[in-house]
Amino acid sequence: MARDVGPKCRVCRREGMKLFLKGERCLTEKCAIERRSYPPGEHGRGRIKQSEYLLQLREKQKARRYYGLLEKQFRNYYAKATKGSGITGENLLRILETRLDNVVYRLGFASSRAQSRQLVRHGHFHVNGRRVNIPSFGVRPDDIVTMAPGSAAESVIRDATDLTASVAPWLQADHEGLTGKVLKWPERAEIDTPVQESLIVELYSK
Repeated sequence: MARDVGPKCRVCRREGMKLFLKGERCLTEKCAIERRSYPPGEHGRGRIKQSEYLLQLREKQKARRYYGLLEKQFRNYYAKATKGSGITGENLLRILETRLDNVVYRLGFASSRAQSRQLVRHGHFHVNGRRVNIPSFGVRPDDIVTMAPGSAAESVIRDATDLTASVAPWLQADHEGLTGKVLKWPERAEIDTPVQESLIVELYSK
């Protein structure tokens, strides 16, 4: 399965904010944004003309990198969001938030989405008692996410829960028993993704 294997700190610097792509490192003074808050590259400190298209593109790239998706995957999610009822931008974020790899991260069972994706791919989590190793698997309200019995990654998962300050309000987590539940579909006010989804809709609507 294709994925972005480039330098993560460089991505955060390009977007000008912490996207928390490297887990615990992002919480320390080693974070690249703390040391070099300007974009990478030879012209990183130069002035860039901010056009309307550039603002829309940056929001799309930020969202795509935040959730660890490739361009084709992201575009397919947008196409799916346009077919649903309601506001397209909110539909898009709701679809992205309910991916299994993101839910595992939001529950605090992984220190980053990259680690969450790897744990899911290696079969360390069950959904409603069944092993699921597809990171893009979409969870639904009342679904139960649990660590696979006898998982060799239990110590890694417990270490990640120690870094978790809070759990998304649309989820319920038991860090002692390493189980989680999807309480409902997430509403826009409950999604802290640092993007303006309206700009993404404008970009794809052209």
